Amino acid sequence: MVGTHLSKMTMTEEILFEINDGIARVIFNRPDQHNAINFSGWKKLIQIVEEIKKNQNCKVVIFSGSGGKSFSSGADIKDFESNRKDSSTAQNYSKYFDGALDAIESLKIPTISKINGICVGGGCELSMATDIRIASTKSKFGIPVAKLGILVGYREMKRLLNLVGPGNASYVLLSGRIFDATTALSMGMITQMCEENDLDAIVEKLAEEMLPLAPLSQERHKKIMQTVINNQSLENLSEEDSFLPFSNFDSLDFQEGRQSFIERRPPNFKGE
Repeated sequence: MVGTHLSKMTMTEEILFEINDGIARVIFNRPDQHNAINFSGWKKLIQIVEEIKKNQNCKVVIFSGSGGKSFSSGADIKDFESNRKDSSTAQNYSKYFDGALDAIESLKIPTISKINGICVGGGCELSMATDIRIASTKSKFGIPVAKLGILVGYREMKRLLNLVGPGNASYVLLSGRIFDATTALSMGMITQMCEENDLDAIVEKLAEEMLPLAPLSQERHKKIMQTVINNQSLENLSEEDSFLPFSNFDSLDFQEGRQSFIERRPPNFKGE
């Protein structure tokens, strides 16, 4: 139900979550730890995504960090001794780390990362699982896993390569550097850069512009993009995938969109 808080926002929670007026907000809330996400946090993210999927009125998701200094510094290294200390525990950890990022990426509605400050490691990788990344000029990026002697996984590598290409991916991973928002923008890691004071307004305006758009177009565009990413040659597409670009012509939303254009009024899409 629009306007209902699905997770009560209290400042003691490590991840804050609410859905209000069609927009879900997920806020990493460990500002003293640069919003690092611990083992239980990855599990909670999976649960939050499931709640979002159940809410048919939710049209957009915004991910951000609290405190004004960090989006997220990624996986909490203090957590590693208990949950990520060898290959066996690392494989179990990845079920929830990859599971959280895969869940975010699989959402059928648009997702936005609102980045202000530190966005490194798993936080940077999480932002790459969202559709759009808007960052303030003070933001910092990087995936310096070589400084820890660990590796990114195949899913993480795929997202990085798709966003920035092999050359820039090599630079990000092999240099281990932390770089500024201007560099991130030039590489294609972020969608837009703005002044910190403008960040909230820009993200809110974008989310509000998305609210009235056709849900079937949003969902199926995301599906078509993933199909192209996974099959660049577009050979041997299934019958369902081949038909997908034409499927909306049989929808009530298309009829509504066409009629509203003729009548010069805003459309009222139902996702049908």
